[in-house]
Amino acid sequence: MSDSQQTDPAPLWWSRPEGLADARRDGVPAPRPHAEGDTAAGAPSPDPSEPGSEADSASGAGPRYDPWAVRPLHVVDTGKVPRGIRIWQVVALSLGTALLAGGIGGYAGVLAERRSNTRLELPQAAPVSRDRAPESVAGIAAGALPGVVTLHVSGGGGSGTGTGFVLDPQGHILTNNHVVADAKRITVTFSTGESVSAELVGRDSGYDLAVVKVTGIRGLRPLTLGNSENVKVGDPVVAIGAPFDLSNTVTAGIISATGRPITAGGDKGDGGDVSYVDALQTDAPINPGNSGGPLLDAQAHVIGINSAIRGADEGQDGKDGARQSGSIGLGFAIPVNQGKRVAEELIRTGHATHPVIGVTLDMQYTGDGARVATKGDDGTSAVPAGPGARAGIKPGDVITKVDGQRVHGGDELIIKIRAHRPGDALKLTVLREGRERTLDVVLGSSSGS
Repeated sequence: MSDSQQTDPAPLWWSRPEGLADARRDGVPAPRPHAEGDTAAGAPSPDPSEPGSEADSASGAGPRYDPWAVRPLHVVDTGKVPRGIRIWQVVALSLGTALLAGGIGGYAGVLAERRSNTRLELPQAAPVSRDRAPESVAGIAAGALPGVVTLHVSGGGGSGTGTGFVLDPQGHILTNNHVVADAKRITVTFSTGESVSAELVGRDSGYDLAVVKVTGIRGLRPLTLGNSENVKVGDPVVAIGAPFDLSNTVTAGIISATGRPITAGGDKGDGGDVSYVDALQTDAPINPGNSGGPLLDAQAHVIGINSAIRGADEGQDGKDGARQSGSIGLGFAIPVNQGKRVAEELIRTGHATHPVIGVTLDMQYTGDGARVATKGDDGTSAVPAGPGARAGIKPGDVITKVDGQRVHGGDELIIKIRAHRPGDALKLTVLREGRERTLDVVLGSSSGS
């Protein structure tokens, strides 16, 4: 507001400073004091040509600052956005800028991390299904392991470990006789880690088989028994056991031979603990602790009971008779057909029967075949009344074949006979006075040990 518009009297303390008139003469306008009766009509008109005049101010050249005006000329920020710009536009622009900056920074960080050597991540295959084909080794193991157990036995001044497998839902478990022969206490551990006590049902040293039983266990998983008559050389097999107390160990191989006659035991010296087995031979690794475990075919059926291994000779050319412990690819299993019959008898009566021909053999004979002794062990006839006598066997005869299969000694003859059941009919080829003849014999029965 100019001085000409001021209607109120000037403050009494104000006076025009000296020298302002001189400034006026020099071309600088000076403020004019208000006086009573001073009107716009009586006031001289400002010269528009003079710079800084009120006319100059009114013409738009710019207002002069008047400290005595009613309102100051400075602008107050009221917070309003300039016309034409919306708040949401400002927010959107800010968010877009932030996202762009974050993306650029993240990408730069990834590049920096990949180039740095502080963190390294190698390529890796993605997870896949853990299921395996039922006929694969993994599939066979998965189906059979719940039915395989580890046996810990103590008694007789020592302790040991073996393997077994479940036969039926009643808790009967089949294993080797030499695993539990001297046991006073038997503990069975399942693949889940659960352990329970077991009792001995029956055992037979001649077949190296025994049955124990657990009670109070639900959800038992019996293994399916196969048929060892169907086994062929080269068939794939899987062995499960606890070698050196390493439970649930699975190994695989093939059937490398069938009808392999082996004997085991004999520690007592009287022959009462000798086992005679017409065994299945396998190269699946079997070690101490595998005894009594199942040998499975490609259908996960039990075809044998792992029983013995052949160790490597430690001495030069094997002359010192020592054996290296551990598998060298020569493992032997009792055929399941033989194991099934013995297990059924042990469960039913606690004892197993042995098929016999009822003759005494000369175990010192070194020739080919099994020779019938001339006298019995007690001085009586070597061929007393019984199956052999009825078939026509005579003292001194040499038995060379059983059902057409060659036998090379007394042990092999016993093994071939025990591979059958009492009551089975066999054809024996005997050599008598230089001539071979065939005799028909029906096997008798004797009580097992």
